[in-house]
Amino acid sequence: MHQALNTEMVKRLGCRVPVIQTAMGWVAEPSLVIGSSNAGAFGFLGAAVMTPDEARAKIKAVREGTDKPFGVNFHMFQPGAEQIVEYILANKEQVRAVSFGRGPNAKMIGRFKDAGILCVPTVGAVKHAQKMVELGVDMVTVQGGEGGGHTGSVPTTVLLPQVLDAVDVPVIAAGGFADGRGLVAALGYGAAGIAMGTRFLLTQESPVPATTKGAYLKATTDGIVVTTKLDGIPQRMVRSKLMDKIEKSGPIAMWLRAFEAGAQMKRQTGASWLELLRSAKGMTAHGAMPLQQAIMAATAPMLIQKAVVDGDIENGVMATGVVGGRITELPTCDELVSRIIADAEARLAALTAA
Repeated sequence: MHQALNTEMVKRLGCRVPVIQTAMGWVAEPSLVIGSSNAGAFGFLGAAVMTPDEARAKIKAVREGTDKPFGVNFHMFQPGAEQIVEYILANKEQVRAVSFGRGPNAKMIGRFKDAGILCVPTVGAVKHAQKMVELGVDMVTVQGGEGGGHTGSVPTTVLLPQVLDAVDVPVIAAGGFADGRGLVAALGYGAAGIAMGTRFLLTQESPVPATTKGAYLKATTDGIVVTTKLDGIPQRMVRSKLMDKIEKSGPIAMWLRAFEAGAQMKRQTGASWLELLRSAKGMTAHGAMPLQQAIMAATAPMLIQKAVVDGDIENGVMATGVVGGRITELPTCDELVSRIIADAEARLAALTAA
């Protein structure tokens, strides 16, 4: 492999290639983490939507499916977070990293570092990257506005160099990446690698139902939109009949959806209404988010679950990066990673040719 691909990210995480499979809720399940990790990328298990018992079982399942290092994503404000942290620490021999958005304080980050587990949060603004570095994280993943789900307005090509100039830890680029050309471009900016969500969602190892994958593959870049109506925060989604209906809804309808999703989350997790409220308030503490928005943000993922778990694209929503508009096939993780590296090496060779 070209020496330019042996980055600091590869060395620290112990993967073969500078590519991260991101921790998408209900998508980054053991099958995908095993597939991406065995292919040479670094896979993150999406435990932010799991109960402690589910997280423990699925960490075990990943360890049984691969001997490669992998990561776990979680939020400190989710119900049972303290137990999930203990399960992560108990598996430090193979869990090489944790990722989070609004997450641990300096003391908790210190616990991970003492255990030899790297902290790699995802941020969408320069100030958030700087804050995470102040707290002691090892690397940061920077997601530009092209990314799926919750997203900002600053494109990756602008945000990435801003963050690279502002922090002194390795930076991983996310938002708009799907191939070897993008990897080389990110390395050219100075990033240590790329992180991909939508591209890994659309692989054979992804647990997303075939009906939903088919809807993703049909989406064009013109059919991918940003909405604030799900929870008051910009989110990038595949346009659908439900999304059009949501876009036309008023505040009362938004609150009704939040209540319905909260009831579903309560049934699924066993959490009480008080615990769900605390979870929402935990989001306000880190993101300066009004409580009204936080309650909807804490429950809106249930609408995503309908699509990516139940295959119900009529009553669910599909988060996606804008890059999803040019993905047209479903390779295996091994085929995808091999192709990315081959493309990257070809671009590097072309750039350095005499």
